[in-house]
Amino acid sequence: MGRVTYPIEAQFEKFLADRVQLALDTIDSSDQPRLLRILIDTESPFDGEATKELRRVTTPQGLRFFELRVPIRLSREAARLTTDNVFDLLAGFRSDDHDETTYIRELPFGATADYYDFLDLILRNDLSQSEIMRLSTRGKNYSQFIRLLAAIERAEALNARVLLD
Repeated sequence: MGRVTYPIEAQFEKFLADRVQLALDTIDSSDQPRLLRILIDTESPFDGEATKELRRVTTPQGLRFFELRVPIRLSREAARLTTDNVFDLLAGFRSDDHDETTYIRELPFGATADYYDFLDLILRNDLSQSEIMRLSTRGKNYSQFIRLLAAIERAEALNARVLLD
């Protein structure tokens, strides 16, 4: 379906942080997507450590995984979280059959509806057309994550998982 290219743009990371914070601050917890509730839970598996390691990497050619060297810290109910936690969530889960598929990460079928709800809220809910245009023209990451949302929607319709590499 497509690729997310690196580095993750600073403006897109700020957009994600703002949207996650807005959802936490304005949507009643009973109406929030389940993944958002899991993200802020103290027992969340999305601890941010894998992304933290990627921030440290710079290739000999000077390439990085993230433009920002330091993650954006969230506040209030999410005060213990940063965008590292959000990107860990977006990376999905380790695939059990990666030897056969060659894909290391996946969104299991049982989680596709939760990922769809989360990404739909963050990437599309209450965004004006001018904001979508601004995000699309200023960088590539917004459009790439919209494609991920479309892949999740298709996987859900096909009762399939989404394989990530």
